[in-house]
Amino acid sequence: MIDLYLSLHPVAQGVLKGLAVIMVIFPIGGICSMAERKVSAWIQGRPGPNRAIVPWVSWIPVIGPFLQRLGLFHVLADGGKMLFKEDALPGHVNKFYFVLAPVVAMMPALTTVTTVPFGAYLDAAGRVVPLGLANVDIGLIAVFAVGSLGVYSLILAGWASNSKYPFLGGVRASAQLISYELSLTMSVLPVFLWINAPGTPGTMSLARAVEFQSLPGFWGGMWFAFLMPVSALVFLIALFAETNRHPFDMAEGESDLVGGFHTEYGAFKWGLFFVAEYAHMLIGSGVFTLLFLGGWNPLPWVPLATLVGWLAPLHPLLSHPLFVGLLSIGIFLGKVIALIFFFMWVRWTVPRFRYDQVMEIGWRKLLPLSVANLVFYAAAIAVIQTR
Repeated sequence: MIDLYLSLHPVAQGVLKGLAVIMVIFPIGGICSMAERKVSAWIQGRPGPNRAIVPWVSWIPVIGPFLQRLGLFHVLADGGKMLFKEDALPGHVNKFYFVLAPVVAMMPALTTVTTVPFGAYLDAAGRVVPLGLANVDIGLIAVFAVGSLGVYSLILAGWASNSKYPFLGGVRASAQLISYELSLTMSVLPVFLWINAPGTPGTMSLARAVEFQSLPGFWGGMWFAFLMPVSALVFLIALFAETNRHPFDMAEGESDLVGGFHTEYGAFKWGLFFVAEYAHMLIGSGVFTLLFLGGWNPLPWVPLATLVGWLAPLHPLLSHPLFVGLLSIGIFLGKVIALIFFFMWVRWTVPRFRYDQVMEIGWRKLLPLSVANLVFYAAAIAVIQTR
């Protein structure tokens, strides 16, 4: 199968990769929307979505009622409603840019996912080979550079709506992005100062970050979340703000902006904004996992290769590259799902900040902390590496 894929023309390979990304991101957006409703119901002590059912499934004893209570068919109902609901276009909006905004929202989400490795396998020599659509040395720079363009969709939607509340939401989004992007960037610099030791080829590869958390020894196998906890904390807080998630969802504060940048939107165009939001949340969780939680390594000081070495004597298939690849993807996705659950948990637990509090946290708390953290680790790494 791999040989057949590699024999295709590069354009055909690119089309297949693009279709794969679309077929993954859109269902994940729907599933995350459903999961958000179920998590909120669980936290608030209520049943949540549990009524939608396909008629012929309801005829199946035990399984039908179980799937109904689980709420799986609400994903289909929500998707159908989003696709077939009348997509009204208000007369007072700037129509071209109004329609363009949700398309712009999806572009960074569909692009950045290609540079995030999501698993690995062992080749014939026993080396760990990352799995990803584009394993490039500038992976993190690509994620930051392209991902930050997503704010333009919110600004464009707010401006094109010709309404004061969406416009305020767009202004808030741009100010918030600038406030937290500096802290987000500086929080990862200590990680790559550690990785790019003198005499080694410089890289910003996310797979390289996982490789450094897979080395032997106490410091080698330690995840960066334990080695650099302040960096991990700053990155996580800034990630909430960059993905426009509660309690930093200033661009759509319902209490004071009615709905913010998407007030005038409905149906499919409205849905695209939230598919993009969940996609950014997914990609951000993946990047955090790769940088600070060991990527596809199951435990601190237990890299994937060690786990495969333990499993190999049990059965030959347990060391097969296909099984190892699926195992690594499962480990990686398990961590990402746990982080997504944490995003949702925070939304339904912590109250929304006021806008002045968001600005104060970004400029007067998080930015000085990230600068001090960078200076500390730069000095510490210089001392360690010169010994």
